[in-house]
Amino acid sequence: MSTSASKKVIYAALAGNTLIAVTKFIAAAMTGSAAMLSEGIHSVVDTGNQILLLYGLWRSRRPADAQFPFGHGKEVYFWSFVVALMIFAVGAGVSIYQGVHRLINPQHMERVMVNYIVLGLAMVFEGAAWLFAVKEFSRIKGRRGFIEAVHRNKNPSVFVVLFEDSAAMLGLLVALVGITIGQLTGDPRWDGIASIVIGLILGGTAAWLAWETKSLLVGESALPEVVSDIRRLAGEAPEVEHVNEVLTLHMGPEFILVNLSVDFDNRVSGWQVERAIWRLDRRIKEVHPLVKRVFIEGEARRDPEPADEA
Repeated sequence: MSTSASKKVIYAALAGNTLIAVTKFIAAAMTGSAAMLSEGIHSVVDTGNQILLLYGLWRSRRPADAQFPFGHGKEVYFWSFVVALMIFAVGAGVSIYQGVHRLINPQHMERVMVNYIVLGLAMVFEGAAWLFAVKEFSRIKGRRGFIEAVHRNKNPSVFVVLFEDSAAMLGLLVALVGITIGQLTGDPRWDGIASIVIGLILGGTAAWLAWETKSLLVGESALPEVVSDIRRLAGEAPEVEHVNEVLTLHMGPEFILVNLSVDFDNRVSGWQVERAIWRLDRRIKEVHPLVKRVFIEGEARRDPEPADEA
């Protein structure tokens, strides 16, 4: 997914979460609901996270320089990982704390109808942002399953927002159930239980996000079909007798670094090798526009042939 499409998803989520956070805090202040306060904190965290994602996208677009010769593409991976930590530390931590506190010190809610109105509005705002994120993610995942599409996606900003919005929708449902049961039974502890469940949902979401972004931050290879095609292109060069190794690394969502080890025909001259390297570099970049840098090493044939690595 392009950076512009990612920004649209983030802007939609940012607008929705800002409106939702204000209404939730007003409801929490009027009714004294712990679940509603947790939901308000959740929306504030989500709003801050969208700002961090936009900041990461902006930083990742900076050009390469002497200190960062391959650019700043990994910035978006770093800030996506920070978002996961924020959800866990602030969103989940505060929600669970509020829930435990309400269980120890139960208090009856006032003006419960305000909570229902705000939850309804929040579902409308959050649902619109969630549907937008689902639509964009469905467009890039194609026929792949959800889990596979997340694993293969090299731009985490979209699935981070999708995860956040999904957790938010689930949290709203939990808050609604907790407040309703508390009102029907007259037991205010259900409000605290709902807050704890919301915290657990956020904690699980954060753990999954951290796991998915960790591998991108450490350094993932290009997709297997891209690696195989680069091997094919290198093998088709008439000056190349054998392709030893194809190493790839995503330096960002739109930047693939390629290192090739090939065995050139011993009969070709030095200038023919240079010409072959130039043609192969240009051909790989034409077929795979995300490949920005290609390094080609001339080495004797290796047997047995090693597997391609990241």
